[in-house]
Amino acid sequence: MRRTPLMFTTTTGGRLAAACVVATMFAAPAIHSQAPRPAASAVAAAEFDVMEKSILELQQAMQSGAVTSKQLTATFLARIRAYDKAGPRVNAMVALNPKALDVADALDRERASGRVRGPLHGIPVLIKDNYETVDMPTTAGSVALAQFETGRDAFQVKKLRDAGAVIVGKTNLHELASGITTISSYGGQTLNPYDLDRTPGGSSGGTGAGVAANFAAAGMGSDTCGSIRIPSANNNLFGLRGTAGLSSRAGIVPLSHTQDIGGPLARTVTDLALMLDATVGADPDDEITARSSGHIPRSYRDGLAPDGLKRLRIGVLKQLFGSGPEDDEVGRIVRASVDGIKKAGAEIVEVTIPGLEEQMNGSSVINAEFKFDLIDYLARFPKAPVHSLGDILDSGRYHASLDGNFRTRNRPEKRDTDEYRRALVKRTAVRQLMLAAFDEHQVQAFAYPTLRRPPAIIGEPQRGSNCQLSPSTGLPVVAMPSGFTESGAPVGVELLGPDWSEAALLKMAYAYEQAMHPRRPPFSTPALVNGAAPSPLKFQAVAGATAVSFVYDPTTSHLRYSMPAVNVIAAALHRGAPGEKGPVAAELPPMPSPGADIKLTAIDRDALERGRMYLEVVSASGVARADLRAK
Repeated sequence: MRRTPLMFTTTTGGRLAAACVVATMFAAPAIHSQAPRPAASAVAAAEFDVMEKSILELQQAMQSGAVTSKQLTATFLARIRAYDKAGPRVNAMVALNPKALDVADALDRERASGRVRGPLHGIPVLIKDNYETVDMPTTAGSVALAQFETGRDAFQVKKLRDAGAVIVGKTNLHELASGITTISSYGGQTLNPYDLDRTPGGSSGGTGAGVAANFAAAGMGSDTCGSIRIPSANNNLFGLRGTAGLSSRAGIVPLSHTQDIGGPLARTVTDLALMLDATVGADPDDEITARSSGHIPRSYRDGLAPDGLKRLRIGVLKQLFGSGPEDDEVGRIVRASVDGIKKAGAEIVEVTIPGLEEQMNGSSVINAEFKFDLIDYLARFPKAPVHSLGDILDSGRYHASLDGNFRTRNRPEKRDTDEYRRALVKRTAVRQLMLAAFDEHQVQAFAYPTLRRPPAIIGEPQRGSNCQLSPSTGLPVVAMPSGFTESGAPVGVELLGPDWSEAALLKMAYAYEQAMHPRRPPFSTPALVNGAAPSPLKFQAVAGATAVSFVYDPTTSHLRYSMPAVNVIAAALHRGAPGEKGPVAAELPPMPSPGADIKLTAIDRDALERGRMYLEVVSASGVARADLRAK
């Protein structure tokens, strides 16, 4: 089965007005795609708004007859068409499931016959493209694997299908999961929908960006060193890396067999719990999952409670906050989240663990295991287009930014080396330090930033990761939204618990969520209007004798203007409410048609949309002003 090419754009729609401004709506022509199109029955429910709807809310809507699974799936596909390769061009998706609407239709017929499989029945979800899928290739983000079809589902994918989930499509990842900024030769660079100049984290950044952008109800990622948690942090989501053995790795392209684990990312803790319920458990094809026996509750959802932080002791790992000035902004945001945890009833204990950073440094075994794990995995498929990392390097079919990474990880000549043994010793030491710290400080979890720095600018490396603590110890950790930087980029906080404390961590996260309400959707992927994105808006602002024409696209933060060059000495946009004066947000050099383009910052975008921005023009006649108002 071939994947459906992702070639589509769409129209946009929206409103903005101004004092002394006349607004005119317009829409760009749509370009028809080869992607699955909504059937007539799906279009009938176009007015059902899926934005930020939880799994339970979507399930209730289907139960009440307000919408069908097929209609939900069509609406999510419409959002993908509007925002993934058009508009802000988030570029989260690498494939759409050509059978998604048919699967959803079949699940609707099941519901009509009286059979509902559970809370995921008919719910659209996303799958990271290192999970095997029977109906789409599994590329792991590499052009070298563009035609790689295994003919089977990964264990967790099969469990999702059995639970009634609809696989909408597959998401981009950092190539072969070997990085944390989500760039690949097959999928290109995924953008952060909250700040389109920044990365969504990785390696599960496509899933993170897609779930944040409401391309589906929830999604699956994998985590070897932060690859679920970093995209969760960077996309204002919840994500969980479980205890080693909680979830099967069978059917997931490996990066490091002793550090890999698969799991969900979601917009709410309840959704995270429901996705876990469907995907955890023992698998004979992954022996380590036998350890989960007796440690998995009937449902993770059952333990969620708004008072889940009361009377708990939470340790704050001070050394993981960093000490440089570049760590300060994220540190302040995460400290505010810790204050929220305290207000929700927990006792906060400041903790420093001597030797922790020294032992964590060099405890990763990815460089030692990746080459050999990939060889073992590909050996199961004699018809695979390549059979090793060396083959991929020889083919040249990989992203240039991965060249040094791949060559380093292809260098070991044998599995058992002195470097590998030293890493395993350090890993054991890190685990012992953390277990001793739990006992010494009598805490139920340790809190720290997922990243000490904001999400990286596109093209730059991500600095300040705390990802290694959980994989080095094998201990479970939940990532939670913490807040936003001044640029509007999300920040995350983690809670690390003892072995098999997933239910307790989710209970803490739920209490935090109910107290702090940290979830906020991205500006770049708003609700659809008549099945399409909100349109850019043309308007004209008249300041004195000067008329300035604007086109504002709320999905990209771009404001285009055209202003006559004659008689204008200077012009600028200022932040300030009507009747108030404020600082210059952007200079507007006089520019004849077709004009120039300004990209508004998060603060300026908010000011414009809240009616707190004005145009000031200086000419030979004096200074004139026009207040802009958003509607």
